[in-house]
Amino acid sequence: MTRSAPRAQIFDSSQVFEGPIKKKGSVRTENARAKKEPQDLDKRLSTIYNLHMNLDELAADAAKHYRTTPTMVADILREAILAGTLQGGQPLRQEDLATKFQLSRGPVREALRQLEGEGLITFYPHRGAVVSTLSLAEVQEICDIRIALETAALRFAMPHLSDDVLKCAEEILDEADRQITEVAHWGEINWRFHATLYAPANRPRLFTLIKAQHAQMDRYLRVHFSLMNYKQQAQQEHRQILEACKRRDLSTALAVLEQQIAEVGEMLAHYLQQKESENTVVSVRK
Repeated sequence: MTRSAPRAQIFDSSQVFEGPIKKKGSVRTENARAKKEPQDLDKRLSTIYNLHMNLDELAADAAKHYRTTPTMVADILREAILAGTLQGGQPLRQEDLATKFQLSRGPVREALRQLEGEGLITFYPHRGAVVSTLSLAEVQEICDIRIALETAALRFAMPHLSDDVLKCAEEILDEADRQITEVAHWGEINWRFHATLYAPANRPRLFTLIKAQHAQMDRYLRVHFSLMNYKQQAQQEHRQILEACKRRDLSTALAVLEQQIAEVGEMLAHYLQQKESENTVVSVRK
């Protein structure tokens, strides 16, 4: 008996974003809904990514938008880590977080375990949860993992990239071109583009693994993007990937994707080397 090919799925934007569950719909329906609520999204992003806000203010803002408490805590802590509000090596004490979020320790503990699974925090004996830091070796490993996972996802997705999916991906890039994109917005747009192309693969576990690797590097990429004006180069590579997908040119799309991930890894490695050198100089002066 011949096995049928997996059924292609229209990309559902609810798979891409963290936050409240939204009603599912077509690509065009979700795009229309997103365009109707830009002010609300911009307000939330500008609040979450304001590096001058403390965790008390972030927690108060998050409470306005979420109903599921572990999700609320996980999302706001994730965004605080990605934005640099919570620095690598900073302890996250459950008692303090429970007080800030006005919750019991149960939802906080559940949220921290979720972030541990994403690699954003680490639990140490007698110390508890600490915001994770990336070493040069870990950056290289994450890039290797991303190349393996994302090329596989695009390979699975290619036969199922409908006109609607490709149109959605193009609209995301057009949106990025029109905006004077802030660092926070760029991280979200970058993920939306990649997620749009990978979702039709219909590999939810693979998708989840890819998303975790993006989150690991995103906080460093945002800093690097703000310093090195990475947007223009990334947009050119995104356009090349999209055009290759439209032509069903799998080899070119995979080659550009792999090149982009490798280049990001090299740039982040350089950034971490600079930070390490700066820390060494400070230590010597002390």
